[in-house]
Amino acid sequence: MTLTGIDWLFIALFFIISTAIGIITSRQAGKSAQDFFLSGRNMPWWLLGVSMVATTFSADTPNLVADIVRNNGVAGNWVWWAFLLTGMLTVFVYARLWRKSGVLTDLEFYEVRYSGKEAAFLRGFRALYLGVFFNICIMATVSLAAIKIGNIMLGFSPVQTLLIASVVTVIYSSLGGLKGVLITDFFQFIIAMGGILWATFVILDLPEINGLSNLLQHENVADKLNFLPDFSDTHNLLVLFIIPIAVQWWSVWYPGAEPGGGGYIAQRMLSAKNEENAIGATLFFNVAHYALRPWPWIIISLASLVLFPEVADIKKAFPNIDDSVLGHDIAFPAMLTYLPAGLAGLVLASLIAAFMSTISTHLNWGSSYVVYDFYKRFVDPNASEKALVNVGRITTVGLMVLASLLALALTSALEAFNILLSIGAGTGLLFILRWFWWRINAYSEITAMLVSFVMAIYFQLIHHRLGFDPLPDYMNLILGIIITTIAWVTVTLFTKPSDEDTLIKFYKLVSPGGPGWSKLKKIAADKGETLPDKGKAWNVPLEILMMIIGCFTVYSALFSMGYWIYGETTYALILTVLGIAGSIFLLSSWKKLKKGYAT
Repeated sequence: MTLTGIDWLFIALFFIISTAIGIITSRQAGKSAQDFFLSGRNMPWWLLGVSMVATTFSADTPNLVADIVRNNGVAGNWVWWAFLLTGMLTVFVYARLWRKSGVLTDLEFYEVRYSGKEAAFLRGFRALYLGVFFNICIMATVSLAAIKIGNIMLGFSPVQTLLIASVVTVIYSSLGGLKGVLITDFFQFIIAMGGILWATFVILDLPEINGLSNLLQHENVADKLNFLPDFSDTHNLLVLFIIPIAVQWWSVWYPGAEPGGGGYIAQRMLSAKNEENAIGATLFFNVAHYALRPWPWIIISLASLVLFPEVADIKKAFPNIDDSVLGHDIAFPAMLTYLPAGLAGLVLASLIAAFMSTISTHLNWGSSYVVYDFYKRFVDPNASEKALVNVGRITTVGLMVLASLLALALTSALEAFNILLSIGAGTGLLFILRWFWWRINAYSEITAMLVSFVMAIYFQLIHHRLGFDPLPDYMNLILGIIITTIAWVTVTLFTKPSDEDTLIKFYKLVSPGGPGWSKLKKIAADKGETLPDKGKAWNVPLEILMMIIGCFTVYSALFSMGYWIYGETTYALILTVLGIAGSIFLLSSWKKLKKGYAT
């Protein structure tokens, strides 16, 4: 792909503006660690929501969607569409609880909810496990996508791509802190969505495609359009739909879709002005991420089946491409090489924006764990605010270097997606229940974390080397979930609960309510303690109903848009009406909830 002067101008302006934002916000970010990592807890819902959406629009996401669509059709996207359920659960149940907790990071939660040395160990270990190891794995998958885009669109080597893409990201992330990340995300999201929408229309207008209607009728595409898997194909139905909807969403910890909230989603909620802004941000994120954004990626992925039906066709068109990165996922950047001058630079800038927004968030989030939950907690509790900010900036650089090195060893975004899912298998239910069952303790979490990791390593690296036939990914996932869940529940029942005073203090702080705390309420009453929700209705049943209606509403919006694109007006109208009805119900129920919270 040959870029013209105007293409390079767009890219240069993008880098200049991103760097300028980091420099402008650096003074405020450097005042304190809270400013650097939480923007002073004063952020509005719309800025936080856009930042969440921008972060999940990483450079690897369109590649992942292309891989899925080319192999399993549009219906294959249920492997990530199913995470809407946990997203909506976070919106209506957990966003309020997180904001009420008042913690600086979601790992600080461990020493608010649990007690003893085991809670401190859990916090410190998770800081390094998630903030460094797991976080580096995530950033490496995003960097892998950047490598593929740079290789196929510009002919860059992996090292060249990572050096160019990483430097500016590290500069504004380390200077501007979370506020710099949020503002840059807002700017980058506009560029990213505008560029990909424009690119979609241009690709549909290519002579080989000849418009949307011809694309949808093409023999390579027509059987890929269904929103649900073929029910007569038991294997695909199980893998692509039943397991994601019935099991995966509540049982697996995955960044951006953590059951019960967590990670950078929790960081955004904790930086909100108040509980209402935290809820509004997560709601906007889930609507935009699942209902509004997927279709440009899907359309371009379908178009790639016309120009490059097989991976061999991509290799034939791009003979100089590195075989180590050749796969179905590279069809997406291959399609973008057909864009005209000017638009090519804008779209390339949008992909750089997608990469930078995701990486910057993970750098800030990961360094917050290292600074607050490891360095300040265990190394230097009396560290000054300036020292903490400096440690955060040094950590930011170190994380980027390590992620880049790992990216050079990966080959597929879908492969990395499956590995990350397996590492978190079986932990999700614990993260959901720890707010509502007093019996769960630090040992429960330690067990879930260690067992899920061991199971992932066994199935990915050891099982087949022992002479056993390799198991399909879905079986690895299910077995990991079952074994991990049995392990942590057993440990919960055979170990002592956290200190009673710690539990009472936690309950007073967040008021979770529900039957899972009934025994603690009796203990508190015996001690003469009055818990804050006495006599109040428990709102969680209504919140769960809102979560279910919210999911139907967003799915209605997603598929109504699909039917409008397919030209199937009747189905499109029905789903549009259902989406509007669901929105009205949610608005009415939200007003009731607000009154209940206020009393």
